[in-house]
Amino acid sequence: MKSRFKIVKLDVKYCNYLRQYDYRVSYNAGIKDLRPFIGVLFKVNKLEYFAPLSSPKPKHKLLTNTLDLIKIDNGNLGVVNLNNMIPVTSNNYIEFDLDKKPANKSEKSRIILLRKQLRWLNLNRNHVLTKSLALYTRYKEDELPKNVKERCCNFILLEEKCKEYNIPVTV
Repeated sequence: MKSRFKIVKLDVKYCNYLRQYDYRVSYNAGIKDLRPFIGVLFKVNKLEYFAPLSSPKPKHKLLTNTLDLIKIDNGNLGVVNLNNMIPVTSNNYIEFDLDKKPANKSEKSRIILLRKQLRWLNLNRNHVLTKSLALYTRYKEDELPKNVKERCCNFILLEEKCKEYNIPVTV
């Protein structure tokens, strides 16, 4: 059976650490809940790759799907920013509890949106996997148009930094 995508929250300290090396790593902390990421897009070198989700905005309906962006339900449910995908290990994230009882109306709306995004992403799993891995491969082989490469996180550098960050501590 194929594994399904999941919605996760990345560790704020981990994202801040990576941002020291690449300013394109999505900001992951604020007054509101942490930015959700979709994972696992793919695995490479024993690392999982996750990409940030954006909630729906009117501009998303006007955008076109590109090498580094996937419109979720034609933009009605937001987008996946593949250009900002980052490597992680299981130490760097926790899964969103989409079954928890919402504390308020705003949280309820957020959970409903995340469920819809996840449902669409899992229904279109092959497309998402193929596109994310193709972007990564073309980045690594230096085959992306300059404007796309400039929007992407430095996947190779971030893999090194992910490994350094997650080195087991020996006592």
